[in-house]
Amino acid sequence: MKREKLGQSDADVSAFCLGTMTFGNQTDESDAHAQIDLALSVGITFLDCAEMYPVNPVRKETAGRSEEIIGNWIARTGRRNEIEIATKVTGNGSAVRDGEGFDGKIIARTIDASLKRLRTDVIDLYQLHWPMRGSYGFRQNWKFDPSGQNRQQNLDHMAEVLGALSDAVQAGKIRAFGLSNESAWGTVRWIDTAERLGGPRVAAIQNEYSLLYRAYDTDLAEVAVNEGVTLLAYSPLAAGLLTGKYQGGAVPDGSRVAADLASGGAGNLGGRKTDRAHKAVDSYQQLARMSGIDPVHMALAWLRTRPFHTIPILGATSVTQLEQQLPGLEVPITDDLKSAIDDLNRAWPMPY
Repeated sequence: MKREKLGQSDADVSAFCLGTMTFGNQTDESDAHAQIDLALSVGITFLDCAEMYPVNPVRKETAGRSEEIIGNWIARTGRRNEIEIATKVTGNGSAVRDGEGFDGKIIARTIDASLKRLRTDVIDLYQLHWPMRGSYGFRQNWKFDPSGQNRQQNLDHMAEVLGALSDAVQAGKIRAFGLSNESAWGTVRWIDTAERLGGPRVAAIQNEYSLLYRAYDTDLAEVAVNEGVTLLAYSPLAAGLLTGKYQGGAVPDGSRVAADLASGGAGNLGGRKTDRAHKAVDSYQQLARMSGIDPVHMALAWLRTRPFHTIPILGATSVTQLEQQLPGLEVPITDDLKSAIDDLNRAWPMPY
């Protein structure tokens, strides 16, 4: 497994990342630990978490459980020096910490809380889960309205947060700083503010990116290339849509849709499960079959062909699912196949 630097930081991580957002809900602790062991056996040492995990659904009672499961693995195995850990502070409006979001004072507290749950002295990458000013992430792009934002308030907030993050870096509690569900404007302003104040520079941005969701391809891609920011691509299989398991109205036992429906949710994968998305999936599945490639492997390997620095986050609710994904990470994507994928993107742009 190749190794990568996160942006311009000193954080050295594996070229693929293991997501842990189902640890403690759909994925029990024994399976979660087996996934970490399996990932390490093939050289995936980078784990992504968040204080609000597990999800599906997010609940106040379970927030932090995914971090605790990673911490228990560290305590049991003593292998902390073999992994890199990313985690996130939750923005406003969630069930976590009564929806209080974050500022400089709060972040000082949330970093310590995550360190305690993870049973470690340092977080390799500390991320802001979504901006406090609002975001078009999480499929909110169709109705995003920034007109109520106050530029100076936004910049003052950034300065305060970066001050707290600087203190955490100096104390050895975090190694690198990252964003999530952020925009091009926000990313550049975080970088500008850090340069002005001498704070930690943005090393990575964790945004949704897959064959079905390519909003990153324009403005953010240009920012990332010119400013040296690594994309951590979440939902690279479009929350499971690209596996084909939901085609024809299927709801497999133990799936994300099944879990959501069981907890009273809509079962639409956060707005991703649309008629156009299913038609796009049919097209990508057909292309993969014609190319002699597993559709899952095509979707994951394609991410590593992008003209900007990308680390895909693998999401699996079971070790069996992870076993299916791993053999295809280095599948070659030919120029002809890349061209065919781009043709399908033009035919099915933004299907959810």
